[in-house]
Amino acid sequence: MSTTDHQSDPTEPAVRPEQLAHGLRTRHLTMMGLGSAIGAGLFLGSGLGIAAAGPAVLVSYAIAGAIVVLVMRMLAEMASALPSSGSFSVYAEAALGRWAGFLLGWLYWFTIVMVLGVEVTGVAGIVHGWWPAVPQWAVAAAVVAVFGAINLVGVRQFGEAEFWFATIKVLAIVGFLVLGVLIVVGVVPVSGSVLGEWASYGGFAPAGLPGIAAGLLTVVFAFGGIEIVTIAAAEARDPQSAVASATRTILWRILFFYVGSVAIMVALIPWTDAARLESPFVSVLQMAGFDGAARLMEVVVVLALLSAFNANVYATSRMLFSLGGRGDAPALATRVSRRDVPWAAVLVSVFFGVVAVLLNYLLPESLLGVLLNAVGSALLVVWLLIVVSQLRLRPRLEAAAAERGETLRLRAWGYPWLSWVTLVALVAVVGLMLSDAAARPQIAATAGLVVLILVVYVIARALRRVPAEPVASGRR
Repeated sequence: MSTTDHQSDPTEPAVRPEQLAHGLRTRHLTMMGLGSAIGAGLFLGSGLGIAAAGPAVLVSYAIAGAIVVLVMRMLAEMASALPSSGSFSVYAEAALGRWAGFLLGWLYWFTIVMVLGVEVTGVAGIVHGWWPAVPQWAVAAAVVAVFGAINLVGVRQFGEAEFWFATIKVLAIVGFLVLGVLIVVGVVPVSGSVLGEWASYGGFAPAGLPGIAAGLLTVVFAFGGIEIVTIAAAEARDPQSAVASATRTILWRILFFYVGSVAIMVALIPWTDAARLESPFVSVLQMAGFDGAARLMEVVVVLALLSAFNANVYATSRMLFSLGGRGDAPALATRVSRRDVPWAAVLVSVFFGVVAVLLNYLLPESLLGVLLNAVGSALLVVWLLIVVSQLRLRPRLEAAAAERGETLRLRAWGYPWLSWVTLVALVAVVGLMLSDAAARPQIAATAGLVVLILVVYVIARALRRVPAEPVASGRR
C-alpha cells in the first residue's frame, strides 16, 4: 500500500452521470457547523473537564480549540479548492493513495453510525422519563422515521431543518452567556458561587500541568462534528465560496461559545463540587433562580441530540455515496432520486443507525464498551490524515490554480510550519492518551478498527484482481 504509487491528480474534473443537488446556502453551512459542534457534549460533558483541571480547564479548551481550528482551516482549504461529498476521504486518497481514502471513508462511516445509535438512545431515554407510558422503542422509531424522511425529501429541506435546530442551540448558548455576564457583574445575584475565591479551592490550576493534560483529553473531542461543513460544501450553490465563508466565521464562534460558557461555569461552581458539575448548565441556571432549569436543559439536550442525529444521517449517507462513486462501496450507494438525493445511501445509514440502537440494548456492556471506545479516538485518525493530506496536496493545488491564472480562495495559515506544528500536537495528544490508563482502551480499540478496515481493503482489492488505481479526487 504505497503512499506514492497510487496518487490521483487533484485537478481532474469529476465525470459522473448522477450529480447531487446544489440546494444549500452559506447560512445553512454556517449553522450546520455551529450546530454540529455544539452538542450534548457541551451541555453535559463540560463538567468532566472542570473536575479534572479546575479553572485551568480553560487552558485545556484553548489548546484543544487551537488544534481543531488549525485542522479545520486545512480541511477548508482543500474543500474550497475541491468540493466533494467524500471530503477528507477523497483528499486522503489523492494525497496518500487509495488505501487512505478507503480507510477514512469507512472509519468515519462506522464511527458516525455508532454515534447515531447513542443519540437515538439518549433521546428515547429522556422522552421516556417525561412520559413513562411511551416505550423507548416507540420514541426511537419515531426519531428514525422523521429524520430519515427529512433526509430523503431533499437537501434544501435538510438544510432548513438543520438551520433551525442549530439556531435554537445557538440561542440557548447566547442566552446562557448573557445570563452569566449579568451574574458576574452583579446584576443577577446568586449564592454559593466561588467568584473571586479561587484561592480557597487551590487557585487557577489546582491539579497543575497533569490536570490541564487530563482536561485536554476530556475536551479535545468536544469540537467533533464541524467537519460536516466540508461534506455539505459539495451540495452548496457556490461550493468554493460557501465553504470559505462558512469556515471563516464558525471556527471562532465555536471557540468563543465553548470557552465563554466554561469560563462562566468555573467562575461560579467549585471544581470540587461533583454534584453540580454533573450538569453545570443546570447548576448555573438554578443558582440564578430558574426553578425549571433542569427540565429546560433536558429540552435543549433533546433538541441538540435530534439536530446531531439529523446531521449525522446526512454525513454518513454522503460519505457512503462518495465511497460508492469510487468503487469502495456497492454501486447501489450511488443511486439518486429525482430530487438528487442519494436515497439508497440514506436508507442504508438509517438502517445501520437502527442496528446501532439495538446494539445499545442487546450487547453486553463489555462488548458495547469496545465498540464505543473505537469510536472515541477515531476522530484523531481523521485529523491526523487531514493534516498529512494538506501537507502533500497544498503545492499541487497551488500549481493547479496558477495554471488557471487564479489563487486559492482560502489558505491554511503558516504553511508548512504550522501544519507540522499541528501534526506534532496531535501526536502529542495520542501520547497523552497512551499514558492515561482510562484512555488507553480507546487507542487500542481504534487501532484494532483501523487494522480491520485495512485488512478488508486488501481482501477487496485482491478479489477485484485489478490495480488499485484511485479515481480523480474531484469525484464524489
